[in-house]
Formats: sequence, structure tokens, C-alpha cells
Amino acid sequence: MVNQLVWNEQYNIGVDAIDKEHRRLFRILNKLVDFGQQETKSQWVCQEAVKYFKDHTLQHFLDEEAYMEEVGYLGRKIHTRIHRNFRDTTLPALEKELEASEYSGDAVSHFIGVCAGWLIGHTLIEDRAIVSGKTVEKWEKLLPEEEQAVMGQVIVSQLHSMFQLNARLVSNCYGGEKFGNGIYYRLIYATKDNKKCEFLLVFEEQLIVSTMGSVLETKSGALSVMMMNAARYTARQLVEYLKEHFSELDEAEVKEEQLLTYEQFQKVFEKHSPQFSLLFDTGKGYFAYCMTAVGMMPVVESGITIITENAMTEVGKYLSQNRSEKALESSRKKILVVDDSNFVLKMMKKLLGDEYEVITVSSGLAAFRTITLNKPDLVLLDYEMPVCKGNQVLEMMRAEKEFADIPVFFLTAKVDRESIQKVLELKPQRYLTKSLPPEKIKREIDVFFESKNNETAES
Repeated sequence: MVNQLVWNEQYNIGVDAIDKEHRRLFRILNKLVDFGQQETKSQWVCQEAVKYFKDHTLQHFLDEEAYMEEVGYLGRKIHTRIHRNFRDTTLPALEKELEASEYSGDAVSHFIGVCAGWLIGHTLIEDRAIVSGKTVEKWEKLLPEEEQAVMGQVIVSQLHSMFQLNARLVSNCYGGEKFGNGIYYRLIYATKDNKKCEFLLVFEEQLIVSTMGSVLETKSGALSVMMMNAARYTARQLVEYLKEHFSELDEAEVKEEQLLTYEQFQKVFEKHSPQFSLLFDTGKGYFAYCMTAVGMMPVVESGITIITENAMTEVGKYLSQNRSEKALESSRKKILVVDDSNFVLKMMKKLLGDEYEVITVSSGLAAFRTITLNKPDLVLLDYEMPVCKGNQVLEMMRAEKEFADIPVFFLTAKVDRESIQKVLELKPQRYLTKSLPPEKIKREIDVFFESKNNETAES
């Protein structure tokens, strides 16, 4: 069970009515923590506490939306959409889990953790944007929520029909984060007037093994070329079925089929704003479905291109490459670098990439999502970032029991005494100034891991 949730003054956005309601929601969640920890807890009491939290949350959303309209906030539409997604998708899924488990301690803890994490993240990102007047533009090309919901239901239905999977939609804003051992599959369609559309499907490897392995009646727990080819054709069938929902793609045909590494997938994903970007938990592993808008697309970096004549060879090569990369990754420490400067991200990847598995993200929100899906051994965190600063990311991490022990090094361009004192008050494992020579930054990281290894050996 989670511990008591602590309200931090950093969560205040500067609007009294909104800040007051945020604090109230925290207090309600803490009441639920108390109920969940009682050995003789009543299911009815927990039910009422959940209902009380839900009612206050929905009323808060209405009040916040009224305030946004009153001040003429330009991002009100997307902000309201995020509220609806939490209200209509996330909360019902959590309530269903509570009811199915008869309000078990684990389910109550999961409910509290998800709600608290969402509340903190939403407050620090979208709610803070109300005050700054800036809009959150990352998902500007996403289709309307009604279409997102319909597509989500269609995919859930198809996954059940094809594999008897009881999948559920986790997010309609999947940001391209890595999860588990992934297989990244890309289909490029083109119309007669050369307008293109891309479908990106991401499978957690264990999902393919459990589904295709069952169909092929193989006892192997490893992903094989046969499984991959079966998965490819099944994915093609799924996309062909989903394509029928878009009239502009009636006569579109597949022009290219590719298997991508994660880095290639990231480059493709970042190149286009998606119309759909859905993440599902199938119960057997994660699955993501992304679709870009139809249009004249620039050429982007390709992966392994599959054609009939080379399919077996190229799929085998892809799996071999994946296994080599995974074997290398499993032997290397994983470092997440968070910085809004592309130059810094590239420099750190070049500096550390030979000895460590380096994951890079450019925002605090992306960092928290990545940490959730792919827990690192160390986070190098920029202190000064727009919207969600490094200290806020660290506070969110420390508030989550699962992430509280992840080591954090702050990277900062600030060298004055006052700024350094603020950094030290947050108790990171280290703070490094960006003015240090690259070799000294790497040496600090090497020494840190060496000391951790020595501690493990001694224990």
C-alpha cells in the first residue's frame, strides 16, 4: 500500500481556487490511503471514498474549465480534452479493476498511485500552462476524442477476435516511449496522387511470443523468424481492416514495409505529429498503434525493408540484430538523459553511448513516462527546462515508491551559490555543471557506478 501523499508548494499554480481544490483532492486520496490500510476495512467505505474523490474531481474539472473560459485561455480545448480522457477512460478502467478485485489492497494502491501521479503531472504541465498562457501543442494533429474512442474500441475488439486478448486502452497520447523488448513495424501506404500515410505498430516481444507461439503451437519461449513472419502478416491484416475506416485511403496501397530499431522508430515518430497514438495493455504485453496524417511526406531514415524475395533473410537479420543489441543492453547500465537542448542530448549520447545504454528525452513529462515504462539505473536531469523543470520531475519521482530510489544527477548551467544551494536542497546523488569538460562528466558517472558495484559486491 502507498504511503501518505505529501502536498508540495511547487504544485501551486498561483490561482487560489484551483490550488485549494488540488489540495482537497490530495486530502481525499490520503483518506483513501487510510481506509485501504485498515485491516478490517469495509468495501463499502472504500467505495464511498472512491466515489467522493471522483465527484470532487469532476466538479473541479468543471470549475477549472469555467476559469479557463473566463480568462480566455487559448489552450482550453485541448485542456478540456485531457480532462475528458481522465474522466471517461482512466477513471472507469480503475473503478472496474477495483470492483473486479473487490477492493483489494493492491487495487486500491494502484488506484491511488495512478490518480496521484496523474494529478501531479497534470498540475505541473497543463494547469501551470493556464497561468503562463502557453498552449500544449504536442498533440495538435490528434483526431477528435470521439474518433480516438471509436478506434480504441475497434482495436480492442479486433485483438479479442484474433487472439482472445482482453486488451484495454492505457493512453491515447502514446509518446513513443520504449517499453520492454520492442518490435517496431512500419507500413507506408500511398495513394495514386502520391499522398502517403504511415502506420507504426509496436509490439512488446512477449506479446508476439504468447500469441503467435500459441497459434503455431510452438513450445519455444524465444521469438523466431516463423513467429515474426506470422506477426507481420497478422499486423498487415489488422492495418488493412483499420484502413477501411478512412475514406481517403480507399485506393491506397502498401509501398513499403519495414522493421525498425528503436532509434529509427524514434526518428520516424518525431518527424510527424500523429493523428492516432494509442497504447494498449493486452494482458500479455503492451501494444501501440500510431497513424500519421495523409499528406506529402518527406523521406525519413529507413529500417530493414521487407519484400517477398528477401523476407526470411531480412527478418532473420533483424532478429539477430535485436538479440545482439539486447544482449549488449542487458550487460550495460541504463542512463536516461533529460534535457530540452538537442545539442546536449546528442553530446551525452555520443559521450556515454559506447559503454552505457543511453535513452534521451526532451521534456519532464516525457521523462516521467519513460521512467514508468523503462526504469533506468541513473537519470541525468537538466535543472532548467520550460513548463516542467528538473526539480519538479525529481519531486514526482520521489513521490512514487517504485521510482524513489532511482539515482539522479542534476545537470545545470547555473554556477552561482544560490542556484547550487537550491539544487543541493533536493538531495540528488550529484550535481554536475554543464561547463565541466565532457570527460570529467563521464568520469563522475563511471565512478558512481563503480562505487555502486563495489557496494553490491561487499553486501
